[in-house]
Amino acid sequence: MLARGDAAPDFGLQDQDGEPVKLSSLRGRRVVLYFYPKADPPGCTKQACGVRDHMPDYDGLDAAVLGAYDKQGLNFRLLADEDHAVAEERATFIIDPDGTVSHVIPKVSPKTHDEEVLAVLRGDG
Repeated sequence: MLARGDAAPDFGLQDQDGEPVKLSSLRGRRVVLYFYPKADPPGCTKQACGVRDHMPDYDGLDAAVLGAYDKQGLNFRLLADEDHAVAEERATFIIDPDGTVSHVIPKVSPKTHDEEVLAVLRGDG
């Protein structure tokens, strides 16, 4: 697993519209990249809907959000990592504008995910 201070690998995955997304295309912005191992279980759906509901907060902090596939009418890009080529477990990575991992939340709780991530983005966490 990546750790704080590591360079985030420049992976490429397709989004929900079949468009390719490379992490390097977001250089210059902070990126919240979160993974969960399965689509649509209750905890993952709660986490995704929490991000959806907090998008104004993420936008206000100029953070791009990338998540895994879900069907909840989400307002952020979703990436398909069906074969787990990029990540194997539920985790959230905050990546600085230069591509360095600045914060890792392993085994994130869907109930506290947004509060933890937004606190880090604001400099409170």
